[in-house]
Amino acid sequence: MKISIPLLSILVLMLFSSCSDNRPVGVVEDFVPPLPPVGIVSVSLDNAVELQWIPNQEPDLAGYNVYVSDRYDGRYTLLGTTSEALFVDRGARNGFTYYYAVTAFDFNGNESDLSKDVVYDTPRPEGYGVQLLDRFTNPNYAGYDFSTFRVVHFDTDNTDIYVEFATNGQPYFVVWEDSDIQDMGWTETLDDITKAPQRGWSPTKDAHAILGHTYVVWTYDDHYAKVRVTNVTSTSVTFDWAYQVDPGNPELFAKRTPSERNRGKAADTQRKE
Repeated sequence: MKISIPLLSILVLMLFSSCSDNRPVGVVEDFVPPLPPVGIVSVSLDNAVELQWIPNQEPDLAGYNVYVSDRYDGRYTLLGTTSEALFVDRGARNGFTYYYAVTAFDFNGNESDLSKDVVYDTPRPEGYGVQLLDRFTNPNYAGYDFSTFRVVHFDTDNTDIYVEFATNGQPYFVVWEDSDIQDMGWTETLDDITKAPQRGWSPTKDAHAILGHTYVVWTYDDHYAKVRVTNVTSTSVTFDWAYQVDPGNPELFAKRTPSERNRGKAADTQRKE
């Protein structure tokens, strides 16, 4: 069969065209990034901040990038990468506030925008297994000073909280007149209480020390602390504690406020500068 010259030219062009393209036939390049992560929450730790969020559901998801800034509308720089919906910033320092945003990326290198729910957090020191004795029988070991992380006499200028046993044998946490305390109820862990309350402080400046309960203390020098009772005996109360070294900062867990959420993502364009 004879092939005409125009038809032969078309076949030759098709052959060279197919040889110059290394992509398999039918393969489409992916330029669609994953959705930005949502549901980001933070937990204040001692010289660290833990971030968690809802895992993305894209089948080609490869991981997440975590960004940090010193303010909400500032420049966000890459802090680290993770394959799980969990990241711990171990470079954070107590008393400083950090703003975080997260992106998702796929196996083709497509990266989402910054997450809308940017969160901020201020790490704080914490301690475990502090034992205080009854101030009537052991006054030198009845008080605690959060700022120095040590047991002190119940009646000093720096005593933030002390233990006192009532005549019926019930132990109480007590603060001085220039401080406040509130029983936040039973909690599974110390981190279940995420923010100091704005009201509801004890008018008597004391609270029954109950096993498993967490208490928030507002100190005389405008710091917030929390303690969770881990053991009670006839002579002592043992607790875990956390203390916010940033004065006046009630956030033991801090998420972006509604006003900040409405600002949009102005910082997104600065992310990779």
